[in-house]
Amino acid sequence: MAADGPTRSRYRDSPASSDADRPPVPEPLPLPVADNHCHLDIADGPDGAWLAVEDAVSMAASANVTRIVQIGCDLPGARWAVRVAERHGSLVAGVALHPNEAPRLAADGKLDAAMDEIEELARSSERVRAVGETGLDYFRTGEEGRGAQHESFRRHIDLAKRIDKTLVVHDRDAHEDVLGLLDEQSPPERVVMHCFSGDAAFARACLDRGFWLSFAGTVTFKNAAALREAVAITPLDRMLVETDAPYLTPTPHRGRPNASYLVPLTVRALAHTRGVDLAALCRAIDGNTDAAYGGAW
Repeated sequence: MAADGPTRSRYRDSPASSDADRPPVPEPLPLPVADNHCHLDIADGPDGAWLAVEDAVSMAASANVTRIVQIGCDLPGARWAVRVAERHGSLVAGVALHPNEAPRLAADGKLDAAMDEIEELARSSERVRAVGETGLDYFRTGEEGRGAQHESFRRHIDLAKRIDKTLVVHDRDAHEDVLGLLDEQSPPERVVMHCFSGDAAFARACLDRGFWLSFAGTVTFKNAAALREAVAITPLDRMLVETDAPYLTPTPHRGRPNASYLVPLTVRALAHTRGVDLAALCRAIDGNTDAAYGGAW
């Protein structure tokens, strides 16, 4: 793969290519925030990446989104995340095997070797701040693959603890087992629940364990009332924001590819739901990002 070349996601559906024109940059936020989870390497349409890294970074900065956590989901993506974070001061990297990648690797007898390389990458650079995204996904992987997902998740938890990195957790349709495995293994000091998807009760369970909840554009969706109830009970010092770009584009651009410059739409929705001043929320999110990822960058 070329240094800045796109990859194809094997884990999620791409945004609708029939409406893949670029959304406009929204009104900038009054204070800077970070996009806490992004996939700059993943192509979203038939013609490849729709936004080069340099453009993604500069457009985000124009909206006062000044930092990005770039997440690798497989070995090529993890390698790319480290390289790009070393070249761009506004980026840091997370490296891991996505929970839907683990069963494929296990079936081929390659999980051990892949985990060894993830550890090498995680140790390779100060720009790697996170082990993730890892976790469980019961939506795309059936019963036959869950054992491999559990093994992979346990090993990522152990790695994050041994090398003092933030653990970024993917949880899709697996709330109970995600918390069960984290409790069983004893989580690391810093845990981020990526693209939080639970209700208020699950939010409380995560908050009681000291986790940060990272909210994506889904909070703007009309059918996300339960998620907004979770937002309403989340203390400001535990709240993060992300895009999961190029996925989960916030309203009113749902269906188009997402990018870090659209974070202001989600932050404004969070401020409205939480009933707080926008600048105060930006200040909190920026400070939370430093705390969640082991300091400023």
